[in-house]
Amino acid sequence: MASSAGGSDLFANYEQDFSTVSEGLRNKIDQQIPSQSGEQRKATVRAAEREVDEIDEILGQMEMEILNIPTPARTRLQAKLRLFKSEAEKAKRDLRRATTVTPKTTERDELLGDYGSSQSDLDASTMDQRQRLLSGTERLGESSRRLEDSHRLALETEGIGINILSTLKGQRETMLRARDTLSEADSYIDKASKTLKGMARRYVKFKATTSQCSCRYAIFL
Repeated sequence: MASSAGGSDLFANYEQDFSTVSEGLRNKIDQQIPSQSGEQRKATVRAAEREVDEIDEILGQMEMEILNIPTPARTRLQAKLRLFKSEAEKAKRDLRRATTVTPKTTERDELLGDYGSSQSDLDASTMDQRQRLLSGTERLGESSRRLEDSHRLALETEGIGINILSTLKGQRETMLRARDTLSEADSYIDKASKTLKGMARRYVKFKATTSQCSCRYAIFL
């Protein structure tokens, strides 16, 4: 599995797919569905529901891919996946709400004439204001959840950094101890070398002395 600095390339592709599909879904929820009516509105709703299913499938593929990623990178991607799931749940709620809101143009407006149209526009305006208020509340809650997830991700990343620094410190101490051991061994080797050299010199001197004594003894005989 080819990997990039932030995880796997395949996960990055899933992330791009999620962003593209989510953008199309948000456009249908926020722009198209509220302004449409009749069969056109129904077709847009069905298309939005298919995109919801596609998003769920992408999230499932992300979960499977995370299992193939090393633990340090997996922690960050799991936090990112939680954000994506939260966005998907919000989109589902917004879609359900959008499908229950009365469209701005209805057959009732056409039958009742200008008065009915004006009344419907007033109702639609009220619903739009309520929708915006609910959406604002949802966005505020979503922002709070994102801040919490970002804070949790920062803490997790900090923990990983501390563990890495601790490991590096331990390795450094091990290397220093090994260096001290080598220095001590070098000192012992130097001492042993000097001792052996001294013994060799004494042996040569002793052998020379012995040879001289042997010669004198032979002459004496």
